[in-house]
Amino acid sequence: MPSNPSKTAPEQIILGIDPGTTIMGYGVIRVQGKQVELVEMGALHLTKYKDHAVKLKRIFDRCAALIETHTPDHLAVEAPFFGKNVQSMLKLGRAQGVALAAALSRDIPVSEYAPRKVKQAITGSGSASKEQVAAMVARTLAITLADMPKELDASDGVAVALCHHFQLASPRMQAGYSGWKAFVADQSDRVVGA
Repeated sequence: MPSNPSKTAPEQIILGIDPGTTIMGYGVIRVQGKQVELVEMGALHLTKYKDHAVKLKRIFDRCAALIETHTPDHLAVEAPFFGKNVQSMLKLGRAQGVALAAALSRDIPVSEYAPRKVKQAITGSGSASKEQVAAMVARTLAITLADMPKELDASDGVAVALCHHFQLASPRMQAGYSGWKAFVADQSDRVVGA
C-alpha cells in the first residue's frame, strides 16, 4: 500500500513579517507537502509608543516570542518600499532590521521580498490592493473573510509567509509570471476552479 505523501513530507513552519512602526503584521503558516495551514496571524500595534527605540524593542520582543512559540524554519520579511520620505524609510528599515535580528539571533534563515513580489505571488498582479491580497490569502488558506483580522497588515504578514513558501516550492517564481493566467496554469493543483 503506498504511503500518504502528506504524512511523509517534512513539515516546515514559516513566519512572515510585514514590518511597520505603526502596525507590524505577522503570520505563521505550517507546510507539509502541498498542504498549507494557518497557525497564527495578527498585528502588533505600536501607535501608543512615542519613542522610536521603544517601538523597535516591542517589534524585537514580539518577533522573538513568535519564534519561541512556533520555532519557525524560515523567516520571510517584506522589504521596505522606496518612498520620498527619507525619515519614514529609515524607520521602516530599522523595524525590518530588528525583526531580522530576532531570527538571526536564533540561527533561523531569513529571506526578503519586495512588496510587488509578494503581491505577484499571492494575486498574480504586482499592483494588487491590500484588500485583494487579503481576499486571496483567505481563499488560499480556506478562511472566510469574516474570520480575517480587520488589520490588513496581518494578512500582509501571512502573504509574505505564503510568498516564501511558493518560492521554496517553485524556483520558477524567481523569474516571475507573465500574468495571472500563467500563474494559474502553473499552480493548477493549488488554485480552486482552475
